[in-house]
Amino acid sequence: MKKNWWKALAVVLLVFTVVAGMLSNVPRLAILNETIRNLYFHVPMWFGMILILTTSVVYSIKYLRNPTVKNDVIAFEAAKVGILFGVLGIVTGMEWAKFTWGEYWSNDPKQNASAIGLLIYFAYLVLRSSFNEQQQRARISAVYNIFAFAALIPLLFILPRLTDSLHPGNGGNPGFNTYDLDSSLRMVFYPAVIGWTLLGIWIVNVKSRLEILRQRLYETV
Repeated sequence: MKKNWWKALAVVLLVFTVVAGMLSNVPRLAILNETIRNLYFHVPMWFGMILILTTSVVYSIKYLRNPTVKNDVIAFEAAKVGILFGVLGIVTGMEWAKFTWGEYWSNDPKQNASAIGLLIYFAYLVLRSSFNEQQQRARISAVYNIFAFAALIPLLFILPRLTDSLHPGNGGNPGFNTYDLDSSLRMVFYPAVIGWTLLGIWIVNVKSRLEILRQRLYETV
């Protein structure tokens, strides 16, 4: 039970995020209005994606240094969960954009860069499925994963800042924390970041253990 405290924390934080995110008072801001509640879902999912993909690339590096099945499996499962969070982040972002910018997809540099980043990771999944031999698949995909993460960071955090963008924190626009992330929003936002990230880690943990078990059973057959 002592080892599973973080799972209970994840459940508590996510329940709090959903309930408080829907029912708590939020500041009345021009254009944003009630859509500011999406801050508790859209942004934390991107935070979770980055942290989980960081875990993936760390285990890819570990695999290249110590080629074990465990390192390969965790890198792969973390990448898949990171991609899932990225897709959810884009979907929630599109919904937010519809209400604030007038359309789901406005070819904003941040939107386009995010889509390119996800396509790079989708290619990672395709690459892995192209090899039958386990060690070759693991080694090549580990190298690709490192380069994919190296490309993702400037796509999300550097390039959108170098051009005009509607997205907060990019293209000269102030980020939420600069002018309107007040104490009431912070009380839900920070637990949301932790909760969504813990959920992602939990999924990676379960999927990795199941895959390692599956491979061990396959080897004994």
